[in-house]
Amino acid sequence: MTWRRPSWTTLAPVAALVVLALAWGHHPGTLAAVAIGVFLVGAVLSAVHHAEVVAHRVGEPFGSLLLAAAVTVIEVALIVTLMVTGKGDTSALARDTVFAAVMITLNGIAGLSLLIGAVRYRMAVFNPEGSGSALMTVAVLATLTLVLPRFTTTAPGPEFSSDQLAFAAVASLVLYAIFVFTQTVRHRDFFLPVETGAASGQVERPAEGPVDLDGDGHADPPSDRAALASLILLLLGLVAVVGLAKVESYPIEDAVDAVGFPTSFVGVVIALLVLLPESIAAGRAAARNRVQISLNLAYGSAMASIGLTIPAIAVASIWLDGPLVLGLEPTQMVLLLVTVVAGVLTVVPGRSKSLQGWVHLVLLAAFVFLAISP
Repeated sequence: MTWRRPSWTTLAPVAALVVLALAWGHHPGTLAAVAIGVFLVGAVLSAVHHAEVVAHRVGEPFGSLLLAAAVTVIEVALIVTLMVTGKGDTSALARDTVFAAVMITLNGIAGLSLLIGAVRYRMAVFNPEGSGSALMTVAVLATLTLVLPRFTTTAPGPEFSSDQLAFAAVASLVLYAIFVFTQTVRHRDFFLPVETGAASGQVERPAEGPVDLDGDGHADPPSDRAALASLILLLLGLVAVVGLAKVESYPIEDAVDAVGFPTSFVGVVIALLVLLPESIAAGRAAARNRVQISLNLAYGSAMASIGLTIPAIAVASIWLDGPLVLGLEPTQMVLLLVTVVAGVLTVVPGRSKSLQGWVHLVLLAAFVFLAISP
């Protein structure tokens, strides 16, 4: 029996966990933070790889759902941890992070995927029934949890009362559960990649291993053993990402203060970190002319960021001290409204030119700029 050298995707999560054990409980300096960041990126990239292997085994749209749920676990863990241990006022951290995640997914991930698909294949093609229903659910969830607190009057300021927060949390979970049932059982075909002539003759290769052994034009799914190994390494990678991102939170807060950015920009950085795996996975799917998978990831992540994070924060608020600010600022509400309108006009035709991708990316740039200079 010959010995096979472990691949980097196997070593990266283990190495990241070792670095996490050494760095936990410390406030790293600049050089140490950069080194930790390298291992954090390695853990993210390996998590993307193993998520794609598992997704290829379970099939779409379960694969996109798995990665969205995994990323949301990271987001919830970081938000709760920073609200407990962060310096300064963290009452709006959950709102800022969730809103940043929504803007990055709806404009950044979706826009980049549409642009890649349109540039490479002239038109990005997807299923408007599936993408439209996903965008509709995201819009309703965002309105219930992030817009309404600005207009309710029971509690002072842009906050929910305890009863209102409980209703919003339950409603978010119910909507998310109904959508998952629709996506995976009732109307699963609406969320499968659209076959186009541009993709004919191309063989989709999995991240590693042999591909089309049966000659059906598609990559063969990994074995149960390989999928199980990737699932374990995915979980280890996610633990490493959560832990290392927590360790990096101190340098992030220091850097934001040093450059004079608003404290709310910390939420944008957190969202960028946790959504890096999905951004890479969506871009790779779009490059293979599977834009529907990219939109599943983008809209599914936005939905999970609201539908799972808000209930988790609502439960955590029982033990957290201080107020929980969820209501968006007027500028944020305008950006959300324009994003939803642009998204509707994008998904209704079922195909997109590069223009739509650029429009969404400009909206993302506007969000980042206004987060720095509100």
